[in-house]
Amino acid sequence: MAGTTRRRFDPEFRAGAVRIVKETGKPVAHVARDLGINEYTLHNWVQMDRHASGQVGGGGGTLKESEQEELARLRAEKAELARELAQQKAAWAKERAELEDERDVLKRSVVLWVREAMGR
Repeated sequence: MAGTTRRRFDPEFRAGAVRIVKETGKPVAHVARDLGINEYTLHNWVQMDRHASGQVGGGGGTLKESEQEELARLRAEKAELARELAQQKAAWAKERAELEDERDVLKRSVVLWVREAMGR
């Protein structure tokens, strides 16, 4: 079974193919067929370009100002909630440690009380 060689595409070709998809709005499959490349290859290039330009969500463009403000607000809210959760976890851990200490003292007290009651 003869191995197939992988085609290599230079960065200019990749950038041009991605630019065609972005500027024309044509489906990736159509552009890939027109260029004679695998649809999934072009799809990966487009995704990598979106990721590099910060458009990871798969959206077709930039966010409106109101959307950017909402995103910033939600990120700040998320950070605040994460801080609150961390504080609550620390408080719960402290309370748990105190309760475990109290439980251990009570266990020792019961053992001593039983020994005294048994006359040992």
